Amino acid sequence: MTTLATCLWFDDQAEEAARFYTSVFPGSRVVSVNRYPAQPPGDKAVGSTMTVEFELDGRPFTALNGGPQFTFTEAVSLVVRTEDQAETDRLWDALLAGGGEPGPCGWLKDRFGLSWQVYPAELDRLTTDPDPARAARAFEAMLTQSKIDVAAARAAADRG
Repeated sequence: MTTLATCLWFDDQAEEAARFYTSVFPGSRVVSVNRYPAQPPGDKAVGSTMTVEFELDGRPFTALNGGPQFTFTEAVSLVVRTEDQAETDRLWDALLAGGGEPGPCGWLKDRFGLSWQVYPAELDRLTTDPDPARAARAFEAMLTQSKIDVAAARAAADRG
């Protein structure tokens, strides 16, 4: 069986990040922590954390302590479509905890520098409404927001 997973490259925070992410998302868990069996390149020690296999809401991820050569950019983000505003608020606040930074239109960077898009699924329905004017009003409202406020986007869409 083929498995498709996302690998997230960290300098040396793979285990901390995996434990943080699994604490934020229900139905998540750390599957295994794997140690360097021999002297790796760079400043990593034998026996230090090499990779962490974990699941977020049943989806597989690998966190790798690969060193400082690569960092996250906004070119890749994890998308979280929530059921409602309350879930958006909870996840937004949790992902920002400990030094994250908010961005525009539902985007944020967590304390590890990983980009996320967190918003209620209703926003997709509003911005793709069959009525182009209604969709445009919802989209324009979204552009003014950091954390998405779906009620404000809905109110903008309904103004006609």
